[in-house]
Amino acid sequence: MKESSEKRTIYLTKADKAKLETLLAEEVLKANDGFGHLEGLTKELMKAKVVESADIPPDVITMNSIVLLQDLERGKSEEFVLVFPRDANDKMNEVSILSPIGTAMIGCRVGHAFEVNSPDGDRRLMVEQIFYQPEAAGDYHL
Repeated sequence: MKESSEKRTIYLTKADKAKLETLLAEEVLKANDGFGHLEGLTKELMKAKVVESADIPPDVITMNSIVLLQDLERGKSEEFVLVFPRDANDKMNEVSILSPIGTAMIGCRVGHAFEVNSPDGDRRLMVEQIFYQPEAAGDYHL
């Protein structure tokens, strides 16, 4: 089942939400060219359904999840890891939560499709599979 990013429910763990709110506060203090790049994540946090780590569905992308995304226009699938900015590494496909693709990924479920404006242009992606979700693996303290 595919849902548009406007209609889907965003799920977040309480722990991820707290860490992301702290990250946003730190980024606001550092930002000297406006906060435009932070608006997307702020909106996602505001509309999220927040649950305990043990209650997050196993098919939801959380921080440090390893996922397979399919580019719906190109038909190509690619693996990504959703990480905090300090851990981002383009060569390893470790994408920052503050990047457009990272912000769009958080809280998505398998089957969700979303659009993202990337350096390669606009892309329509679908969550094909989650290989690893920390909460489903019992790793609550990453």
